[in-house]
Amino acid sequence: MPQNLLSHFDKDRSILIKAIQHVQKEEGYISNDQIRNLADYFDIPLVDVEGVITFYTQFKRTKPGKYIVHVCDGTACHIKGSELIANWISEILGIADGETDEEGLFSLETVACLGCCSLAPVIAVNGKVYGNLDRKQLRKVLRTYQMEAKK
Repeated sequence: MPQNLLSHFDKDRSILIKAIQHVQKEEGYISNDQIRNLADYFDIPLVDVEGVITFYTQFKRTKPGKYIVHVCDGTACHIKGSELIANWISEILGIADGETDEEGLFSLETVACLGCCSLAPVIAVNGKVYGNLDRKQLRKVLRTYQMEAKK
């Protein structure tokens, strides 16, 4: 991570979380190198930076896939089978919630609500929403992204 990514931040430890958020926004996750750079920039121990990152669930330590699949688990989606949807995605892609596949193509994340209750059950792939899903439709959606990645 280039130092200039942090250069507009004061070197005041009280803004560490804001700086970590900025790094994640720019890079997509927080790598070991980024942790070292943050510690150096703020002149604090590595363990302090790591402690903040591991305490807050918003921070990701693994590089996300090209396509981030969000499975809605809000009330309507849960009642209409979001758990099945998540299980099918795990089976099809070979990853669990919070993981990225070996090719770096897909990441899977369960979210509290996507706000599309009338379309339950719902997933979003990089923000594009797919609703009223069954296994066949889900396979078709994932296959579309797999084919897109091969172009």
